[in-house]
Amino acid sequence: MTKKTAILLIADGSEEMEAVITTDILRRAGVDVTIAGLTENPYVKCSRNVKIHVDTKLQDVINQKYDIVILPGGLDGSKAFASSAEVGKLLQQQQEENRFIAAICAAPTALKAHGIAKGKQITSYPAMKDQLVDYYKYLENTVVIDDNLITSRGPATAFAFGLAIAEKLIDKQTADNVAQAMLYVQ
Repeated sequence: MTKKTAILLIADGSEEMEAVITTDILRRAGVDVTIAGLTENPYVKCSRNVKIHVDTKLQDVINQKYDIVILPGGLDGSKAFASSAEVGKLLQQQQEENRFIAAICAAPTALKAHGIAKGKQITSYPAMKDQLVDYYKYLENTVVIDDNLITSRGPATAFAFGLAIAEKLIDKQTADNVAQAMLYVQ
């Protein structure tokens, strides 16, 4: 089986728990995760002032194919995703080729900004709901999966989000094994 690939986008103001927990879970599951920043800076300063060193900048990998594109939340990071033409291009490519897209917390607002997945079922951080209900079928579940779109609510749901992605990309047994090894109680 070919190793699955993921690109996790990150920008100043992204939510560090959502970025790191998701990346960690997927790497434990055997997914090749690339953390890509939006700027030339090799470090991103996250929403709680944690600095993360990116693997690459999005501009250098924009034309590569990934099994999934992942957007962590964080208000400022999500605004950066929403205003980035490169992020829009990557998301449009994923959607056109029917590959997975995942967004958590405030990041579904960036999906809306780029016209992604209109009418699908989603969830988000509760404060984002009013910005999304006119474009999507909004649910308040911990994780919502609608075909190739995976969304979740916030920092505390990052474990469930990462495990849901692992299950969709690989299989339930792999996700269950990762959860058990991390002592995650479902």
